[in-house]
Amino acid sequence: MPRAKQRTPALRDHVLSVAVELLPEVGVAGFTTRRVAQEARTSTPAVYELFGDKSGLVREVFFEGFRALHRRLTTLADTDDPRADLVRLAGVYRRFIRENPDLSQVMFSRPFTDFEPGPAEVEASGSVRLFIVERVRRCIDAGLIRGDETDVAHVLVSLIQGLAAAENAGRLGTSRASVDRRWALAVNAVLDGLH
Repeated sequence: MPRAKQRTPALRDHVLSVAVELLPEVGVAGFTTRRVAQEARTSTPAVYELFGDKSGLVREVFFEGFRALHRRLTTLADTDDPRADLVRLAGVYRRFIRENPDLSQVMFSRPFTDFEPGPAEVEASGSVRLFIVERVRRCIDAGLIRGDETDVAHVLVSLIQGLAAAENAGRLGTSRASVDRRWALAVNAVLDGLH
């Protein structure tokens, strides 16, 4: 297959898709513009034209990560039990991080020195943040927890990301049962403490 020569939106979407798929294969250390171009069957200059530089490509991977997380979270339907919904949200968020450790690292840890998030990147996480804040607000409105919904959402997200990082590093336990038990303990302790 010959290399694509036109810098089209379709090529841009293809390169981004390849970059997201390549990240878990090569990890942060092996993620280079040249490798992405190779896998996308295009040229490195084409990638630079489409994304500006490696930082621009990483920026789009960052955005795509939050779009994917938002899509995953929106599969959750509200029930008549807002607290159970919040616990299920924590589980979905956990699975996303567990299934996408390298992408999550780009989203939450900023492992690339040439990528410094700015206001647009902070806003990219906005749809995820609003989704979580709304679920927290339902718990507050139902009298199940107290506090400011934004503060509670930040605490919950920080807890989820920290536990997921520990789980991915193998520091949360050696068996699925022990890891799951510690997750339930942590999430329920936070929610119980807010009642």
